[in-house]
Amino acid sequence: MKKRLTALFIAFCTTVAAAGCALLPGGSSGENEESDFSAGRGESIRILSGSENRELEEVIADCADKAGVHIEIDYQGSVDIMMQLQSGAPDYDAVWPASSIWTSLGDTQHLVKHSQSVSLTPVVFGIRQSLAEELGFIGRDVSVNDILAAINSGKMKFCMTSATQSNSGASAYIGFLYALLGKQEGLTDADLQSEDLKARIREFLSGVERSSGSSDWLKDMFLASDYDAMVNYECLIIDANEQLIDEGKEPLYIVYPYDGLSIADSPLGYVDHDDDKKEKSFLAFQEALMTPESQSAIEATGRRITANGVSEENKDVFNSDWGIDTERILSPIQMPESGVLMNALNLYQTDFKKPSLNIYCLDFSGSMYGEGEGQLKDAMSQILVQENAKKNLLQASSGEVNIAILFNEGVITTLQAEDDSDEALVKLYEEIISQEPGGGTNIYLAASEAYRICMDYDLEDYTPAVILMTDGQSSDYSMEFERGLPEYGFIIPIFSITFGDADPEQLEGLAELTDGRVFDGTEDLTAAFRSVKGYN
Repeated sequence: MKKRLTALFIAFCTTVAAAGCALLPGGSSGENEESDFSAGRGESIRILSGSENRELEEVIADCADKAGVHIEIDYQGSVDIMMQLQSGAPDYDAVWPASSIWTSLGDTQHLVKHSQSVSLTPVVFGIRQSLAEELGFIGRDVSVNDILAAINSGKMKFCMTSATQSNSGASAYIGFLYALLGKQEGLTDADLQSEDLKARIREFLSGVERSSGSSDWLKDMFLASDYDAMVNYECLIIDANEQLIDEGKEPLYIVYPYDGLSIADSPLGYVDHDDDKKEKSFLAFQEALMTPESQSAIEATGRRITANGVSEENKDVFNSDWGIDTERILSPIQMPESGVLMNALNLYQTDFKKPSLNIYCLDFSGSMYGEGEGQLKDAMSQILVQENAKKNLLQASSGEVNIAILFNEGVITTLQAEDDSDEALVKLYEEIISQEPGGGTNIYLAASEAYRICMDYDLEDYTPAVILMTDGQSSDYSMEFERGLPEYGFIIPIFSITFGDADPEQLEGLAELTDGRVFDGTEDLTAAFRSVKGYN
């Protein structure tokens, strides 16, 4: 963390004047925005999609024109897609998750039809090339245990998406479990109770330096800083490498853990709401996506069309100097049956992953009185009351720390759960909702207090985050916060949630400075809090 502080500080000083522009990774576009992308004219088809499909927007627009349909895409995380399907996905005409597992888990009403895999991409490790060489990973088969040895030796840490919020994280995690068990299929509940497995998966996940709720944002975050490695889709690491090369930086070397490899099959399916016109338009769009011309354009983005190599015309995209082997037939693990998968995901969240250090900075200024106050308190109930959190796979992890800084123009009070038990978290929630709003707003004072509190913790043992919610504009003490950062010696991401008249420039500046992100809570504050919590 210390080595990134200076680079981030310099970058912030040169970009803060443009904070109102789209910042990466601190920009405010998120998984749960509506109508993230639209293209074409004609019958409207609204698709619920994983964020990795942002890279295909040019192809999608071309196919929409050819099919004579209007395509709208909302990007959400895998768990959100699953939950939308479980509720019947009434607002959507189609779903396009990264993997079929989320359709299988979510389509309990059997509404999805005409599902077809658009492309394939394996979930891999992208490791800085010089580090991969130091670890002896260049030009040879690498196992999950080889990677575990690098983690245990202190030579490598990595970034990955949350296994309970994003497909790339979930797929990688299941692959790790299989490899550590020494099997390729048939994961059982009994396997998950193995004490040896529990110890080894905790060791492995202790190497996670940063987490994310989105594969696409993970790539952007990685590019904005200097982490060792990331677990992500092969296609997104190819995209990252193209940007790294353009910037004169060393690329990532792609490692395919041979004993724990998973593949995202990108299924696009129609959600049947008894609308023949919609169905016909969907099929026209899907047919356009599956034409040889469109498939070649998709392959040109670094996605594979088959598991048996790539076409000659796109071979240069899959640069062998980056460790990409297009001749090898990919042999993925077999995903467990749905009950075992859900058990594994719950264990990841509560018992296996590195514990979170959550510091909530909650705005209780006078402008929050009434509706804002009510929405804030309801949102916190979805995070801290564990029977609610479990519905979104956001339960507290073992050893988790939860602290709430209630602020206006000053720090009103600092509250902390005694431990990670349900009772302690409910007590924290009850203390929060007993507070009444009043006074002005100073987000920078709250952020500084959060950083000061973190000095009391060994941050190597946690996935830390400051989660800041405000509905107003702060007195501008941003430079005081900036000047105070070097004394801390670390960077903790500040994830901000906008609400009411919050100033996006101020929040985007904090996000850029701290490797964080801004989420829009104006439409649904509870959903915004849920999204943020998926990032640590």
